[in-house]
Amino acid sequence: MNAAMTQTGFWRGRRVFLTGHTGFKGSWLALWLQRLGAQVTGYALEAPTQPSLFDEAEVAGGLEHILGDVRDANAVSAAMQRAQPEVVFHLAAQSLVRHSYAEPVETYATNVMGTVHVLDAARRTDSVRAIVNVTTDKCYENLETERAYRESDALGGRDPYSNSKACSELVTQAYRQSFFVPGTNGAASTGVATARAGNVIGGGDWAVDRLVPDLLRAFDRAEPAIVRRPHAVRPWQHVLEPLAGYLTLAERLCAQPLQYSGAWNFGPRPGDMRPVDAIAAALTSALGEHASFVVQAEAGAPHEAGLLLLDAAKARRELDWDSALELEEALRWIAEWHQAHRAGRNVRDITLEQIGRYEARLGRTAARAAASAVE
Repeated sequence: MNAAMTQTGFWRGRRVFLTGHTGFKGSWLALWLQRLGAQVTGYALEAPTQPSLFDEAEVAGGLEHILGDVRDANAVSAAMQRAQPEVVFHLAAQSLVRHSYAEPVETYATNVMGTVHVLDAARRTDSVRAIVNVTTDKCYENLETERAYRESDALGGRDPYSNSKACSELVTQAYRQSFFVPGTNGAASTGVATARAGNVIGGGDWAVDRLVPDLLRAFDRAEPAIVRRPHAVRPWQHVLEPLAGYLTLAERLCAQPLQYSGAWNFGPRPGDMRPVDAIAAALTSALGEHASFVVQAEAGAPHEAGLLLLDAAKARRELDWDSALELEEALRWIAEWHQAHRAGRNVRDITLEQIGRYEARLGRTAARAAASAVE
């Protein structure tokens, strides 16, 4: 992320409509936008877990908090018309692979028709200048090869979650080409993009069936964590990494909507795409001597991909975005966040403090890049 762009005050006073602000990633993004001075309207269901980062960090205190379902087209439209946003971030989703097997209809209704409702509301709201639909790295037709997926690769998805997100990508493409092109409905100044992030990890995630939250819950109980698929390889990244990409992308869409519309990958450097057991080992080491895990295969478990790699060269080349944290450091930040929470520290302060440290890291990274360019 080009730190100078954020420092210019782009987000100060900017009206933002954020769906899914009660979720893990949505709460981090809402807090960052608040820190940057944006006027945020959040639209989402109740927080999906108890506890939740949304509640613990008092996210609602710094934005217009609307409880609503993206499956309700009229409610989405009414909320967006009231907010009159310039930027729309669509994060609301059913985001768990295993849950999608149990509730496929809910998954498709939320991830596909929810996207339709948000995009349709946006095309009818004259104030909107940029739309970022956050999907997933799992939207690709995953052949489980060692080649990292690029934005031009085929979409697919074997499970309902992954497939529904591929459908969300196609919906966004159709709306972009039908309603957000020069000369169509006066919408030439609106940029529309999708963002495909890797396996996002960070403090404040209490979701079920996710590796890092499962490890942390076991640590809190002083029990070994159960690791189901130790050799599965994923593109792990701290939550602030893709969020920095989303913010940069939205800024570019506002400035040059035609140039930056389209699909974007935000993934880690190749060396940080590692197997599950390596992540478990590194995090238990960061947590301390009482943390441990055991490998225990699950008979009859639904299919989950064993290998998924993401190529983020386009974002690095065209958005000046890059990872600022190596994986081991990201895991140390998670352990630090969790231990501060266990010690009773204010969660909002912990989270904003890490955002501030990350911004400082971006500034140092940008300065080094500029110095290298001069040399």
